[in-house]
Amino acid sequence: MSIARMLKVTLAGKAVRKVEVLRQLQDLGCMHLIPVSAAEVPPEAAPVRGAEEATKALRFLAQVAGDRRQVRHDPEWDATTFVGRVLDLRQRMRAARDRRDVLAEQIAEVRPWGEIDFGPAHRPGAPRLWFYRLPVRERAALDALDLPWEVVASDQRFDYVAVIAPQAPPADLLPVARVRMGSRPLSALERDLEEAELSLERLQDERLALTRYLDLLRADMGAAESRAELDFAAYQTRDADRLFAAQGWVPADDMPAVEACAEAEGLATIVEEPAWNEVPPTKLEQPPEAAAGVSLAMFYQVPSAIDWDPTRILTWSFALFFAMIVADAGYGLLLLCGLLIGWRRLDRSTALRGWRRLGFVVAVATVLYGALVGSYFGVAPDPASPLGAFAVLSLDDFDTMMRLSIGVGVAHLVFALAMSAWVHRDRRSAIARLGWIAAILGGLVLWLGDRDGGLATLGTGLLAGGLVAVAGFASDRPVAAPSDWAWRAVDGLRALSGAMGLFGDVLSYMRLFALGLASASLALTFNDLAAQVRDAVPGVGLLLALLILALGHVLNFGLALMSGVVHGLRLNYIEFFKWGLPEEGTAFRPLARKEVQE
Repeated sequence: MSIARMLKVTLAGKAVRKVEVLRQLQDLGCMHLIPVSAAEVPPEAAPVRGAEEATKALRFLAQVAGDRRQVRHDPEWDATTFVGRVLDLRQRMRAARDRRDVLAEQIAEVRPWGEIDFGPAHRPGAPRLWFYRLPVRERAALDALDLPWEVVASDQRFDYVAVIAPQAPPADLLPVARVRMGSRPLSALERDLEEAELSLERLQDERLALTRYLDLLRADMGAAESRAELDFAAYQTRDADRLFAAQGWVPADDMPAVEACAEAEGLATIVEEPAWNEVPPTKLEQPPEAAAGVSLAMFYQVPSAIDWDPTRILTWSFALFFAMIVADAGYGLLLLCGLLIGWRRLDRSTALRGWRRLGFVVAVATVLYGALVGSYFGVAPDPASPLGAFAVLSLDDFDTMMRLSIGVGVAHLVFALAMSAWVHRDRRSAIARLGWIAAILGGLVLWLGDRDGGLATLGTGLLAGGLVAVAGFASDRPVAAPSDWAWRAVDGLRALSGAMGLFGDVLSYMRLFALGLASASLALTFNDLAAQVRDAVPGVGLLLALLILALGHVLNFGLALMSGVVHGLRLNYIEFFKWGLPEEGTAFRPLARKEVQE
């Protein structure tokens, strides 16, 4: 439940064995390659990681509506040839669509003038026709023309005018630009359009026929991606004098397997710890049931390998924030029921089981917090009832709810800074992080306590001492000359400028109360509106009230879900990551096989 410790490995051996060595490393699936190639290859000629061509072909065929009988076995099947054929068909269909669209636009331009025979090729000095689409409001401009003209057709918006002149008229002849008609009559364009549409239909039939091989292509996708990965890996190595060298990052736990492979192949091996200026890729080591938390942690920012794993705190804090924003046990029960209905469907893979677990935690947290604030679809239970006994908080108690929201935010940021200080405890800046913690707690004490009592003294001391620690220890700059002390002071002052940002980040957690209050208020509003309609309209009023309740709560439920996800993640990604994980890393992407191994 942490970030895997990485070692840098350099392997060297005979060039004739390079592909086989890389294939064995791919079978192990634990080495993140570092490019060491010295070859200068144009970017367009460099291998691409992943089977992009096969993916494009699969997507192109999968978009065809309807199912065809699938070919399960074909002794002449070759994935590379088939992918090339599909991509060539895609290009021809694109060209056919472009031609059809161009012809359709030309016909739309020519149609108002009707069938016009332009005759033989133009002779110098012979009169020609020039066409204009003139708005009706500009019709008076025709009276000023010195050239012969005729209104060929009209509609409610335009007059379609033909002007006769041996040469192109000046651009300001009429208050509109000339229409480019081409030299082909309408009937010829319509014949070309019909042929283009027939050609496109033939290509669509060919595309439909190729969908018979979708299952074969899908089955080969893993192998195609593995081949592409291997080609990409071969491009990353350094080759010289019949030797090759490959370098990469390997998790320490997987190092014995790599060393065994190197020994079997007779490779020269160098294993090193990361240098002070090197940051390895990040691999989060979490059990399968925490897969959803890992996805959430990596979605916004990959934590640096020299930082800490935020997966668990991110999962639990997101559940808490979501619950505080929804603030209704009834909506939480709806979430829980929906999850239970689809429980077995979410058991098909490890990833889905991880998301199911996260959804369960979120739903239960929403139910519990909704019970604490006493809201069930906007209805408060009777204080004397069993449900009312759980309602120890009230959304109408603004002071208490604001203190709760700010307290949650302070705890969240203090945890982030404490973890960052622990991970970087060998640096001077760790003391600065502890200073920020003291400043946050000092500000909280000053806000909650009596300004004239002992708490005021404690809060002021924590705040002032924390800011002094930040100014004095924010810089990790080594001192090699007297001027470095001045630069350290500058770094400290620059760090102090973040105090206002920290104050604003703490206040950001007030949205937990504000959004929760908005959700509860909207639910209560729909309940009151339904009750008023029921009482005001005899008979059918009950039906209208039920309709208002259904539509209103569906709308409020959707808004609450959206707010809970967006703002619940925002507080983690923006405020929490800013203070706890300020440095971004690179995701661990090992050379590995993509197809399922039997």
